Amino acid sequence: MAKSVKISGLIIAYNEEKSIERCINSLLGICDEILVIDSFSTDNTKALSEACGARVIENPFGGHIEQKNYAISQAQYDVVLSLDADEALSDELKKSIAHIKNNWQADGYKFNRFTNYCGQWIKHSGWYPDTKIRLLNKNKGSWGGINPHDCIMMEPTATVKKLQGDLLHYSYSSMEEHILRSAKYAKISALAMKKQNKNSSILKMLSSSSFRFIQDYVFKLGFLDGFYGLVICLTNAHTAFLKYAYLRNLNNGKSID
Repeated sequence: MAKSVKISGLIIAYNEEKSIERCINSLLGICDEILVIDSFSTDNTKALSEACGARVIENPFGGHIEQKNYAISQAQYDVVLSLDADEALSDELKKSIAHIKNNWQADGYKFNRFTNYCGQWIKHSGWYPDTKIRLLNKNKGSWGGINPHDCIMMEPTATVKKLQGDLLHYSYSSMEEHILRSAKYAKISALAMKKQNKNSSILKMLSSSSFRFIQDYVFKLGFLDGFYGLVICLTNAHTAFLKYAYLRNLNNGKSID
């Protein structure tokens, strides 16, 4: 039976003064509380968040999954809407969420994420539709996966429906930012794989990167995104290569710092 619900908007942040206001403002009128979990930012993230009406809790960063689950644990309401600081709700998605607030039927809701890269909206390259579950009853799911590629994992019996509208993702303002962050994410992935006792080899380094490029550029039509599609697909392939290269060093007792 459909029912009305209240929603806690959850955002994790660290030094996000360029993005945090856009993110919070997109939640106004939709969420009944907005909670920012800040990893002790050294810029104006905390002050800007509070000025926009968000409640801020400072908590040490122990990983994307851990921080997002901590945010869920601090939510006032059972229904939570989880965003990253560089994301915002599109107008169409806001209308969809406003409708199901008074007509809540499922345990979770998913919607497409649309990424802006260096000013261009990316429609292919494995980056769209990039469907995510971000709105859910916190008693029916939580964050899981492998850092930094976290995802909402619902209980086996949970029901999930899809909403119309895009979650807008303002990812990278420059190619350099993408390349630097991809190396950071590759290290995080390698450390997570090390904990799972996974192995690496030169063959895995080469095959994983080659497969990733062919998959994203050819089969997922990255070539239709033009120059930036090529840059994205090559950088994704390089990230896959680095992930196994870092893991190989870790398994050989070497540092990756």
